Amino acid sequence: MDELLEIREKINEVDKQMAALFEERMKLVGSVAEYKMKRGMPVFDEKRENDVIKRNEQLVSDEELRSYYVNFLKDTMSVSKRYQHKILEGMRVSYSGVTGAFAQIAVDKIFPDAIAVSCKDFKEAYEMTEKGETDCCVLPLENSNAGEVGAVIDLIFSGSLYVNEVYSLSIHQCLVALPESELSDIKTVISHPQALSQCEEYLRKLGAQKKECVNTAVAAKTVLKNGDKTVAAIASADTAKLYGLKILKENINESETNTTRFAVLSRVMNNSKSDGSIIVFTVPDEAGSLAHAINVIGNHGFSMRCIKSRAMKGLMWTYYFYVEIDGDLKSRRGSFMLAELSDCCDKLRFVGSFNNAKAVK
Repeated sequence: MDELLEIREKINEVDKQMAALFEERMKLVGSVAEYKMKRGMPVFDEKRENDVIKRNEQLVSDEELRSYYVNFLKDTMSVSKRYQHKILEGMRVSYSGVTGAFAQIAVDKIFPDAIAVSCKDFKEAYEMTEKGETDCCVLPLENSNAGEVGAVIDLIFSGSLYVNEVYSLSIHQCLVALPESELSDIKTVISHPQALSQCEEYLRKLGAQKKECVNTAVAAKTVLKNGDKTVAAIASADTAKLYGLKILKENINESETNTTRFAVLSRVMNNSKSDGSIIVFTVPDEAGSLAHAINVIGNHGFSMRCIKSRAMKGLMWTYYFYVEIDGDLKSRRGSFMLAELSDCCDKLRFVGSFNNAKAVK
C-alpha cells in the first residue's frame, strides 16, 4: 500500500474512535445540562473551564503540540456550551417584577437562553419554583447600600428551595421621565423603596416628594401611563429605553459601587464543590444559646461571613438567624459541624452552597 494511503487509513481509524468518543462526550454534556437546569445553574463556568484546560494540557507530552491541544479543548468546550444552550432553551425562570426590572435584567444575564417569567412579588416567584411551574427563581438577597431584602430572607427560612448560586449585579440608577419633561419640572419621584433609599441624598437635593412603588420597572411604566411631566421614576437605563422614557440624570445612587446580590433558587441542591454556604436556624430562648451555636461553627474551623436576625412572623419577640459561611458544608467537616449544631438548635436548615465572586455584567 502507498505510504500516504496507509497514513490516511490510520487517520480514518483515529477519526472513527474520536467520533464515538465525541458522541459519548456529548451525551454526558447533555446530562450536565439537565443537572444544571434542575439546580438553576448557568451554562458558562469560567473557573471550571480554566481548571479543565490547566489539568488536561498536561496530558499531552509533546510540548509543540500542547498549544494546539489547548485550542482543541477550547473548541470542544464551545461546541459543548452550544449544545447545553440548546437544551436549556426551554428553561423557565421566575422573578419579581415586570419587564425591565433589575431582577429580569439579572435573569437575562445569568440564563440568556431561558424563558423569564414575570411575577407580581417575591412570594409568587418563589412558589412557582416550589410548585414546579418554573425551573428556578432569581431573587435579590441584599443591596450593598440599602441592605438585606427581608422578604426574600424570610422565604428562604420558611420555604423548601435551595440557594445554588449567588450573583452580583452592579446597579446604576437613573432619574427617568416623559420625553417632554425637564429636571426643573419634577415634583414627585416614584420607585421601589430600596431604590429610593439608594438615591436618598440626590432626592434630598432635588427636593422632590418620594412615592413608593412595587419595583423600578413598574415605576417607569407608571410614569409613562400617567403622562404627568412632573413625575419621574428611578430605574435603569435599559428600563428607560424599554418604555421610551427620557433619562434626566444618570447614576444618581449615592454609592459608586452600588451592587445587588441575586440568589438562584431551585428545588434540588447543587452537590458540586463550593466555597460558600448558607444556613438558617432558631435557638432555644435561653441565655447563651446563640453564643453556643456560633461557637460550634467556629470550633469546626468555619468563619461566618455574615449573620442576620429576623423576627418570626406570628411569634412576638422570637427570632431566627440567617448565616453565610465561608466553606463548603457538604464536606466531611461540614457534616460534622451541622450534626453538632443541630443538637443546640430548635430548627436548622442547610439552605445550600455557592461559589464566590460571580458577577453579571
